[in-house]
Amino acid sequence: MTGPGRVLVANRGEIAVRVIRACHAAGVEAVAVYSDADAHSQWVRQADHAVHLGGSPAAKSYLNAEAVLAAARSAHADAVHPGYGFLSENARFARAVHDAGLVLVGPPASAIELMGDKATARATAQAAGVPVVPGSAPITDLAAAQAAADELGYPVLVKAAAGGGGRGIRPVSSAAELADVLPAAQAEARSAFGDGTSYLERALPRPRHVEVQLLADDHGGAVHLFERDCSVQRRRQKLLEEAPAPGLHEETRRRLCEAAVRLARHVGYRNAGTVEFLVDEDQNFYFMEMNTRIQVEHPISEAISGVDLVAEQLRIAAGKPLSFAQEDLVRTGAALELRINAEDPARGFAPCPGEVTAFDLPGGPGVRVDTGLVRGDRISPFYDSMIAKLICWGADREQAFSRAEQALREFRIEGVASTIPLHVQLVGSDKLRSGPVHTTWLEEQLD
Repeated sequence: MTGPGRVLVANRGEIAVRVIRACHAAGVEAVAVYSDADAHSQWVRQADHAVHLGGSPAAKSYLNAEAVLAAARSAHADAVHPGYGFLSENARFARAVHDAGLVLVGPPASAIELMGDKATARATAQAAGVPVVPGSAPITDLAAAQAAADELGYPVLVKAAAGGGGRGIRPVSSAAELADVLPAAQAEARSAFGDGTSYLERALPRPRHVEVQLLADDHGGAVHLFERDCSVQRRRQKLLEEAPAPGLHEETRRRLCEAAVRLARHVGYRNAGTVEFLVDEDQNFYFMEMNTRIQVEHPISEAISGVDLVAEQLRIAAGKPLSFAQEDLVRTGAALELRINAEDPARGFAPCPGEVTAFDLPGGPGVRVDTGLVRGDRISPFYDSMIAKLICWGADREQAFSRAEQALREFRIEGVASTIPLHVQLVGSDKLRSGPVHTTWLEEQLD
């Protein structure tokens, strides 16, 4: 893609709206795609062109690679932006985009493939000199798993080699438990990822989840946009993220970010990506995985760096160098992202599809809301339950939290239950506001 072109946005919801806006700001036409359930969606209205993919289930629409490529051809697009989720980390799809003569606004298929298999990614990180949690080689049978667990020492985590997004992970504290868990974990992995191969990792006590935002171009440029703390999780699904990571020693921060850039260079990475780490109580850090796409939580990195990540993605895909160098970046202030989902925390976070009958968004200095919805739209049972992302920036961490409190008071959603009441409790928590928490802290509070 050279100069202004036409980009097909192979996604839905808030990320589709986000990419369409970035395309328009860059003078690029945007093509939306939609399923039956999304025919009247906001991103379809905002795009220059729109193409129907198929039925409401994702397998018949957003996960149908052939339909997406056919839509790109019919709309005369010259590039595809996959957003996050769906086909964004599918190496086969990335190759198909290239073979169709289109540009993928994302990393090369080789990098997606290399970092998509978690066991291979661990070995690659080690080769790049990035610390990893002690773990095993890929395992397929119980005897190998028990031998590996005995060597590592309990507790361990059973992890799907082809997994991601916190899925396919099971904690194990004994040999007897391993015998029960491994077959179930491998069956889950086969169902979710088409591959039942697992590996074991030593379980770190009370770790933090800290990740580094990366950008890399075809001209030797590879930079980090600082780090984010994503430790507020439920069942390994993130609910609140913040940048920069609180309580991190500056030397740890420097080495963490440098390790992420080193890995990106080692694998020949291009475009936006994120390297995720576990940080223990002594501030030792270990590679966890690399997400070869834009992340849900990218806005807080934008807020503290002043960089439009999606604009840079489009620039890199057009063959241009990054618009800045590492030394140009200055970290400013602090930012929070709160994921507002159509779930009822009082009923075990049960999904709550239905019509959004009222939708009043907050505003004010440092407040941003990313959403794919307007009042009258429906939360579909076919996709994830995200309603919006509330992003609050402040000159310091305390101001960011205060602005989040005010924004939550203004945010009104009716017709469906939401996680706003939970977020009110989170941003008002003395423990969270006083410093870092670990990845099981929220679950302990809920229990």
